[in-house]
Amino acid sequence: MTTERIIKKYPNRRLYDTELSRYITIADVRDLVMSGVPFRVLDTANDADLTRSILLQIMLEEEAGGEPLFSANMLAQIIRFYGGTLQGVFARYMEHSLEAFATQQKQLADAWGDTPFDAINRMTKRNMDLWADAQKTLLRAAGLGPNDPPRDGCEPDAVAAPPPPPDEGDRRD
Repeated sequence: MTTERIIKKYPNRRLYDTELSRYITIADVRDLVMSGVPFRVLDTANDADLTRSILLQIMLEEEAGGEPLFSANMLAQIIRFYGGTLQGVFARYMEHSLEAFATQQKQLADAWGDTPFDAINRMTKRNMDLWADAQKTLLRAAGLGPNDPPRDGCEPDAVAAPPPPPDEGDRRD
């Protein structure tokens, strides 16, 4: 069972990590998010849960720097769901969709390994193994299996007899 790390927010807007016993920054909280560490941010004045507002602040900073994740149109559509009859349905839909996306992303990362090059290396090795097995099978079928010594001139042991002539009743004139 994982326990949530408690971060306290003081009136001077400083964040205090109770596990590390030191003040931390929003960037440190972002690192907790990226590492998958469960946490809650509590207001020291009244123990109100401020986790969502801190996460929104992190998102705002992320959106302001670099390439944004949300377009203005997407944000406007999300805002339109507030107060509507489908707000709860939309929230659950978004949560489940993001969970499914994260699960698929993890499965892909597990399948590919640390880098795409790891996956390419594994596929190349597997293809080489398959090719080697196919060659061995072909050589065995030709009577030149890996345990068989090569024959002089690669001549077959016996000459196959020609097929019998067709029956006279099968002939069509």
